[in-house]
Parts: sequence; C-alpha cells; structure tokens
Amino acid sequence: IAVAHGRMAERTLERTMVDFVEGRYDVLCSTTIVENGLDIPRCNTIIVDRADLFGLAQLYQLRGRVGRARERGYCYLVLPKVTLPRPAVLVIHENRGLNEHIKDVTRRLARAGFVALGVDLLSRQGGTGQFPDPVAAGQAYNRTTVLERRQDLISCLLTLKDQSYVQGDRLGAVGFCAGGGNCIDLALNSPGLTAGAVFYGGVPNPADALQNMRANLLAIYAELDPNTNSGLPRLLTALLQYRKSYEMHIYQGARHAFHNDTGASYDSASACDAWSKTIAFFGRHLDAPRA
Repeated sequence: IAVAHGRMAERTLERTMVDFVEGRYDVLCSTTIVENGLDIPRCNTIIVDRADLFGLAQLYQLRGRVGRARERGYCYLVLPKVTLPRPAVLVIHENRGLNEHIKDVTRRLARAGFVALGVDLLSRQGGTGQFPDPVAAGQAYNRTTVLERRQDLISCLLTLKDQSYVQGDRLGAVGFCAGGGNCIDLALNSPGLTAGAVFYGGVPNPADALQNMRANLLAIYAELDPNTNSGLPRLLTALLQYRKSYEMHIYQGARHAFHNDTGASYDSASACDAWSKTIAFFGRHLDAPRA
C-alpha cells in the first residue's frame, strides 16, 4: 500500500506515483491530488471517501484517472426475469476460460432468480475468445497469477455491488476446478462475499488462512479425485477449528469435474444433486428474509 498527498516532497511524491503506476504497489491511498492530470491505466477500481462532498466535475476528473489500460475485462452478465434488485452470484470458470459451458451455468443461476456474472480470468491474456483451442486456453490461464485473478474477482464483486439491479449486501460466488480454488481465495480476501460454493477446488496452504474467511462455504468434492482430496483433511480441520459456517458433500463414484456436462467425467446424477444443493445454499444465505 502506498500513500500520496500534496505535502510530500516533490521527488518523493513523484517516486511514489511512478512506483504505483508501474505495479510496485497494489493500493494507493491518496488525497484528490490524483485528479490533476495523472492517468493510471493499470488501476481498475477507485473508492472515493465521502463522495457526497465532491462536485460532479471533481468526481468526473477522478473517475477519468483510472481504467484506461489497453487490456479489456470480459464477462458474461445474465439478469433474471424477476423484479430487481436481486442477490448476485459470480461464476468462476475452470482453467479453460469463460467457455460455453460456464456461460450455460451462468444462465442457470439467472433462471434460479439470481443476477449472474461469469468472469473471464483470461482477460489479461486477451480473453477466452482468443483461445478457441482448450489446450491453448489452459496455457493462457497458467500465465495468469494468483494476485491478478484475485484482483479481477474482487473488481467484479465490487462492480456488482454498485449496480442498481443488485442487492449489494447479498453477494455469492461459485467456482469449478481451478475456479473452486479461486473461489476459496476470494472468500479469504473479500469480506463482502456472503456465500461461496466450491466444486472440487484446491485447498489453501496453509489452511489456517481460513480463519479470515467470513463467507458461508459449500464444499462439493468427488470421491475419485485423490489429488484434490488430499487437502480435505486440512480443510475440515481448519473449518472446525475456526468454527466456520460450512457444509460438505463428497459424491461417491464421481470423478473430478463431474459437474461439467461437456466433459468425459460428467456424472448426471451427482451433477444434478450438487446443483440442487448449490441453488438451495444460495437461497438460504443470499435470498432468505432477514430480521
């Protein structure tokens, strides 16, 4: 985190701003000095404290400082055919990008009454559309970093929170395979996430990081998935130790990626049951009336 304000020595201020623009810092806490002609293209989110005290011209200038990078962020947004605003769920893809299967999953959530946003974590590589070959898409995913994916997911969550058609205090996420691991990472790093559904996602190491998780967790795994399941004892121990709200289901006879109906491991009975549990989970934690 860097700090910048007008009372800093000129060279120190310049060095701080250059370091932030070049990516040596992830967050800049600044006064309105940033509105004075400085473009920060790598920054995609700006939070203005007490925005009600600013004039529209000032806010416009501040907004113009960010989001001018050459890279575009891609996503797939589906609104439910119900009265808005509604709770929202972020859909996090496998390591093959925002493909047609994930778009179909996004539509299923919208049919269940949720605002659904499928994020494209290959956006920094040009977007999933640039990689029609699944192998190439997987290679592009491997060129992304944990920090980049986390930043993009948090940005998506904050964007959803600010939309008039979304109940901003009722945000969830569901992730599959690599996306399941990203979903857990998001739950550990975003207090605004209320509920996370993880399909055979990798367990953070050390699992003690789970003590920071505020979200309710639905963990869905396959019996015949030894590599992923090797982390389950650590996951369960941490969830119990830190008294987290969770439920876990392990599907007998199912293999990794059993929910993907376009893949060889698809198990229709397990997939349908797991999806029913997922919708019910989001219904309880995002859509239930609050006292």
